[in-house]
Amino acid sequence: MLSEPDPVVRPLDHLALQGEAEAPALVLRDHTLSYEALNRRVGQLAAWLQGMSLAPGARVATWLPKTELACLMPLAAVRAGLVHVPVNPLLKRAQVAHILTDSGASLLVSAPARLASLLPGDAAAARLVDEAAVWIDVALLEPLPPSRAAPDSLAAILYTSGSTGAPKGVMLSQTNLWLGAVSVAHYLRLAADDRVLALLPLAFDYGQNQLLSAWYAGARVVPADFLLARDVVRLVERHGVTTLAAVPPLWRQLLDVPWTDAAAGALRRLTNSGGALTETLVRALRSTFAQAELYPMYGLTEAFRSTFLDPALVDAHPTAIGRAIPFAEVLVVNDAGEIAAPDEEGELVHCGPLVAQGYWQDAARTAERFRPAPAFAAQTGIAVWSGDRVRRDAAGLLHFVGRRDAMIKTMGHRVSPQEVEDAALATGLASEAVALGVADPVAGQVIHLFARGPDNGGNEAAALRHALMQDLPGHMVPRAIHWREALPIGPNGKLDRAALYRELTQPGAEPPR
Repeated sequence: MLSEPDPVVRPLDHLALQGEAEAPALVLRDHTLSYEALNRRVGQLAAWLQGMSLAPGARVATWLPKTELACLMPLAAVRAGLVHVPVNPLLKRAQVAHILTDSGASLLVSAPARLASLLPGDAAAARLVDEAAVWIDVALLEPLPPSRAAPDSLAAILYTSGSTGAPKGVMLSQTNLWLGAVSVAHYLRLAADDRVLALLPLAFDYGQNQLLSAWYAGARVVPADFLLARDVVRLVERHGVTTLAAVPPLWRQLLDVPWTDAAAGALRRLTNSGGALTETLVRALRSTFAQAELYPMYGLTEAFRSTFLDPALVDAHPTAIGRAIPFAEVLVVNDAGEIAAPDEEGELVHCGPLVAQGYWQDAARTAERFRPAPAFAAQTGIAVWSGDRVRRDAAGLLHFVGRRDAMIKTMGHRVSPQEVEDAALATGLASEAVALGVADPVAGQVIHLFARGPDNGGNEAAALRHALMQDLPGHMVPRAIHWREALPIGPNGKLDRAALYRELTQPGAEPPR
């Protein structure tokens, strides 16, 4: 039985002090920083920020791959009394311009080519700085000492990609990020001898936590910008990586390449979030990485992480999302506003200190999602009403059903897209699947399914339709199946449902096969 994690909150930049002074903390392409060097570099970068004469609480944006500066800025900004706004390097000019303008960033650090892509007015009032020039100045500075930031002070604004509308900036405090690191390090049982391969974007809460939880545990992080699946195998083998985090589309790519015994054997744990695992994918991961513990997880940026499934339960409950993580209280609230009965569907409501501070300068959308916790909650205050539909089984394990706003309403029936997708994957004919509802004057909505999988001589869509007609009731069988060699991936590595929906609803969409 694990002991309770330490609930004491410290300023985020104190993570640079967690490990042994000479122990490796950050393994970059051409050099490695020990914890002592990490702390010094954070302090020097904070001193450089202080020298930029920014107002306290000013927003500092980075639009970078996983460079040293990108990895250190979450801590350095806090030490300098500023707020970090990480921008995903996969985003394009218009999306970056929105984030810079919406956040009111005073500074943007990036590479010359990226800075040159911005048009006049894109960066609003932000000063544009070349990353290389920063390090020339930083090397000459005395480091700032560790900060005394208040637990409720704003530390970062992370912009969610969202499926509709412009990205929203989620405000995260010192408490949110510190306790998120403590919680994950605790339930993953991270230790000082662990080596974490950070593949996911640092602008993604799940990606950034790879750094923060590893440093809390005194472990080392190997940041890498994902190129090809076989490169991941080489990195795992070269660095003796013990911990690998991914989202379902990335896991499928990684399972498509051969793994050496040395690479597969080094891994102690696999973690998944950003999308539900299917039973087929769980079985494949357990087969390829038999000695590694698999941690399915559920989270949302507004509350960081809500649940994880104990690896000991994965084989028996491969599609469950588990129980609440440390510091979180997770409720299932039915449509009557009461605690849902076992196996009754309801909305997932997350209470506790991991709940974010709301959306940056957006009181209306904040009021929709961040509302008082139910009267029956053990933890009072503001909760995140996720909009996600879940159920809790008799054993107390949570199962994801679907998003309320994604439910397809067809011919008087409510259909979960995930249920259709799971059925398609269960046939063995599809490797990936996305179900969408499109407006129809008769049915209300009709179901369209995008899928990819093994070649079947051009009959893939017909074969899949036939299989689904055997397995699903008539109202759940897709009206159209669109077969693709590849499905689009969004900036956070998830399947891009919004892009597929636009394909269906905008003129010129490709007809189904």
